[in-house]
Amino acid sequence: MLSIYNDLTRAKETFEPLKPGHVNMYVCGMTVYDLCHLGHARVMVVFDVVARYLRSRGYAVTYVRNITDIDDKIINRANERGEPFHALTERYIQAMHEDAAALGVLPPDQEPRATEHLPEIIAMVERLIARGHAYVASNGDVYYDVRSFPDYGRLSGKSIEDLQSGARVEPGEVKRDPLDFALWKAAKPGEPAWDSPWGQGRPGWHIECSAMSTKALGDTFDIHGGGADLTFPHHENEIAQSEGATGHPFVRYWMHNGFVRINDEKMSKSLGNFFTVREILQRYLPEEVRYFILTSQYRSPLHYADEQLGNARSALTRFYTALRGLRDDVPAAAGETLEARFHAAMEDDFNTPEALAAMFELTREINRVRGEDPAHAAALGVLLCQLGGLLGILQDDPEVYLRGGDGGPAGLGDAEIETLIERRSAAKRDKNWSEADAIRDQLKDAGIVLEDSPAGTTWRRA
Repeated sequence: MLSIYNDLTRAKETFEPLKPGHVNMYVCGMTVYDLCHLGHARVMVVFDVVARYLRSRGYAVTYVRNITDIDDKIINRANERGEPFHALTERYIQAMHEDAAALGVLPPDQEPRATEHLPEIIAMVERLIARGHAYVASNGDVYYDVRSFPDYGRLSGKSIEDLQSGARVEPGEVKRDPLDFALWKAAKPGEPAWDSPWGQGRPGWHIECSAMSTKALGDTFDIHGGGADLTFPHHENEIAQSEGATGHPFVRYWMHNGFVRINDEKMSKSLGNFFTVREILQRYLPEEVRYFILTSQYRSPLHYADEQLGNARSALTRFYTALRGLRDDVPAAAGETLEARFHAAMEDDFNTPEALAAMFELTREINRVRGEDPAHAAALGVLLCQLGGLLGILQDDPEVYLRGGDGGPAGLGDAEIETLIERRSAAKRDKNWSEADAIRDQLKDAGIVLEDSPAGTTWRRA
């Protein structure tokens, strides 16, 4: 039975979707004012794996990941660059899609944008006002009355009394209580604005997700995910808004992935200690970055270091070396024990490190039997690729991965390497061992590893 750690109850629970056989999942996506960093990549990869695995268990999954394409950061960045906000967001949406595709992240089933849901946002704000959960301030802002929602703080574990301590209304604010938050912001000079019953303005950040998720998935749905930094106030506010507007429970299982950390600090744009996905992909292959993300259970911190990415490269090299030369047109082996271990790990709150450990055991078994029983090794290889597919890895041709594309550290292309290997083979046939060794050393200096076997010589980039 699949169990998921539910942040709402702070316990692992057996997963039972609201509608048997179907899973509705919403994940908070990117605010598109800049390039994606590794923290964003972790969100995309983690919930891509969740969706892949749920589908492998036979569930029909509706996966929704939103785009925030209007907020303070977007407006400020567009004004800094002197361009329309929508030109800025379109550019970064395209970049986000490119980064996601590079990392093997499958597109969500729906990708709603905030600016395309203004009618739903306004309608939800109107319901909140009618139900006594929101009020219109003197300047045309609309605020959520936090004290009107008795369960506020349930997700984050914060009490209103604790939040009240030290909170205050900033100068110029017109809300009644320092804990109240904006649902609608009255128009300011130089900002984009839309018509509403309260005058021109734009939505607050939190209301966007409540309106988009309930439109796509209904008043109550199964899984809501996102980064741990969104637990409070964003997700806490989503619960208050959504349940205040509909009168129904909002989400059944809350999942949050842990922070990416560098030098024991959270990686974030606000701290200035982040690496964009594109910067990292200049040094590592996309599958290596994806593998690195999966080496930590999704709720745990992910510690960024070159050593860890180097370990990911070494691990994938071991996998692909085991798969190299195996037939892939045979049925998968029934590797009951290791396959069961893989699935047991994934059923335990998507424990990808343990799932990868089971795959390593399977790799050792392939290497053990490939000499004496090539057919069985090939069948185990097919199984390994099938399990890897549930994590979005091991889907490349082993030769493509191991050769790392055309052009190595010393500028040697594939054709040049093959020519040198042929010259070395000829030298060995002529018993010219010094020339053969010299060619091996030349290739080694160029970052090329040769592997001799009775069937011939294969190579890979170190």
